Order: sequence, then C-alpha cells, then structure tokens
Amino acid sequence: MEFDLKKDGKRIIVICLAAVLMAVNIKTFVRAGGLYPGGATGLTILIQRVFEIFFHITLPYTAINLLLNAIPIYIGFRYIGKKFTLYSCLMIVLTSVLTDIIPAYAITYDTLLISIFGGIINGLVISLCLLMNATTGGTDFISIYLSSKRGMDSWNLVLGLNVIILSMAGFLFGWEKALYSIIFQYASTQILHILYKRYQKQTLFIVTNKTKEICNAIFSISNHGATILDGEGSYEHQERHIVYSVVSEEECRKVIHAVREIDPASFINVIKTAELSGRFYQRPTE
Repeated sequence: MEFDLKKDGKRIIVICLAAVLMAVNIKTFVRAGGLYPGGATGLTILIQRVFEIFFHITLPYTAINLLLNAIPIYIGFRYIGKKFTLYSCLMIVLTSVLTDIIPAYAITYDTLLISIFGGIINGLVISLCLLMNATTGGTDFISIYLSSKRGMDSWNLVLGLNVIILSMAGFLFGWEKALYSIIFQYASTQILHILYKRYQKQTLFIVTNKTKEICNAIFSISNHGATILDGEGSYEHQERHIVYSVVSEEECRKVIHAVREIDPASFINVIKTAELSGRFYQRPTE
C-alpha cells in the first residue's frame, strides 16, 4: 500500500472538505428539520433521539457512529480495499468529531426545503468521497460491495434499506418527519446517480471499417474486449463492420473520443445497460 504525495494528498484534502460539509449539513439542515438521513448517520441520530426522549440521556454522536460503522468497516477492509477503507475511516472519524463540536445553526425551518437541499448536499458529499475512492461509511460500504460483486449500481437497493430505517423512525416519532426524510434520501440518491457513474454501464454499437484500431482503443481505455459483427449498409450496399462492447459510463466519453479520432466517419450508438450477466472487468478498489 504505497503513498503517492500528489494523488493521496489531493484525496485527503477533498475528504476533509467533504467531512466539513457533511457535519455542517447535519447541524444545519438535518437537525433543524428533525430529519433522519438514512444509513449509519440516520441510525445514529435515531438512537440519540430515542435515548434523549425516553431515557433523558444525551449520547455523543461520535461514539454511536463509530460503533455502527464497525461491521461495514470490516466488510470494506476485507472485501473492497485497504486504502479505500482507511480513507473512509478518516471521513467517518472527522465527520463524527466535527458533528459533535460544530454549533447548530438553522438556515431555514421549512421542512420541504430542508429535505430537498439537505438531500442534495448529502448526495454531493457522498459523491465527492466516492470520486476520491472513499465513502462516508455505513450503507455506502454495503452498496460498493454489492456493486462490485454483482456488477450493477446498487444505490437504489440501499435507498430501500434506508426506507426501512426511516419507517422505524416514523413508528417511534411520527410519520411526517419520516416521510420528509424519504424525500431527503431520494434527492441524495438522484445526485449520486448523476455524479457517480462507476457502476453504471453503457453498450456501444460502432459502425466502422477500422475495427482493429477501435478494438485496441477500447481495450487500452477500459480493459474491455469487443465483438465484431458483419453487416451491410442499406443505402450503398457496401460491407460494414459493427464493433459491439460494454463499458462503464465514466469510460464511455473517453472511448467515443478515441473512436472519433480513429474514424471520424464512424457511426456510434450508445445504449444505457440496465443489467449485465457474465464476465465484466471492474477496476479493483485500492
């Protein structure tokens, strides 16, 4: 596990910034709206409120959050990547400590605005961490694990898991805040889908006569192979070849740019892939 000063220094700076944003979001939007943001964060706040209301005991955010993240951290360290997990731990610890020390400040008390904009900030923070090869902890570890093992975007599955947690909050403290919390979580998930595309896949159909060069370009960019299909143009009745390949969405733009450089006259059709079965190379997480 080597340390690259430039690359890892950038990761640390971005993760620290993400931790500050997450803590501020919790103390301004989440706490002001009385929301439960889902995941380990939402479960931590739920446990805090249970002890405050029913037992009149104030528990520190840091202790509960670190305890709840113990199993997800083990999953990350064992099955995802050591460096990935260490940077995630940095994010979890910083967020926890900052949440305890940053003073609460309410920007607005409109619960709908809090749900939407708080969710957007939450999704932005999670996306920043994921782009830096880290997570905010909790269910993010589970989603990354499922995505890497099943070869699909698992954030909607985590959204379903969070709805269960929010239903517990609704049963204990009233359904209004729980339903607003679902809006918060939905907004967060949509931002994630827009910004983080590693586990989203695109199917490419490329009509070209420079198949060898294009297949080599696809492999050099994405480490994926391709299938060459024979065809015939319906207008001129000339022989055509179709290169068929599936790449991740984050690699798709690079592949298209490379194809355009190799064959400016090529015809490219990009189709969003909902599900994929079979061997598909996924870059390992550090």
